[in-house]
Amino acid sequence: MADFLNQWGGAIWDGFIQTMQMTVISLLFSIIIGLPLGVLLVLTRKNGQLENVVIYTVVNSVINVIRSIPFIILLFFILPFTKAVAGTTIGVRGVIVPLVVACAPFIARLLESAMLEVNRGVIEAYQSMGISTPKIIWHVIIREARSSIILGLTIAIIGLIGETAMAGFVGAGGLGDLAYQFGYVRFQPDVMYAVIIILIVIVQIVQTIGNVVARRLKKN
Repeated sequence: MADFLNQWGGAIWDGFIQTMQMTVISLLFSIIIGLPLGVLLVLTRKNGQLENVVIYTVVNSVINVIRSIPFIILLFFILPFTKAVAGTTIGVRGVIVPLVVACAPFIARLLESAMLEVNRGVIEAYQSMGISTPKIIWHVIIREARSSIILGLTIAIIGLIGETAMAGFVGAGGLGDLAYQFGYVRFQPDVMYAVIIILIVIVQIVQTIGNVVARRLKKN
């Protein structure tokens, strides 16, 4: 064990930091894009506050198309776009764009589902009092759905962690790259096992925190 840590400890730590960087940065950008898209879907759908068939159909279709493409295919498919936006297609910076493109529509769909769970009667009650749509969105719908939103974001984070591992195939760095380059290509199974254990621990921690936060928000 000591020999393994001496040999691989530094590389595993660097891979862990890179994985966290990819996950956190991609999550922030995905929320910034996904939250407005989720709200737009709720507002423009049939019987929504701003019902608009054209906008809803376009946004809904784009989200469905992107979500239907496996991440590893999407990763290679948008390489020119990634190069144009990020200036590179390798390393942590090079994988942020495809991670956001894959995750933002997923978050939008999760948030849409969470917000649609809010009791319609509660929304109508606030509308009858003359409260504006933006205030209803932020102070009623999102507040009422916050527990479900946290659970949805927890699922998104876990999905992102898995996608950062796949990003190792294009030299994105992180634990996935370490497992592929050394655990698979260079036949170092102990490295792969170590990476798998670390990823399992990370996912368990994220899921536990998400469950606890969602439970507390639901009580409040």
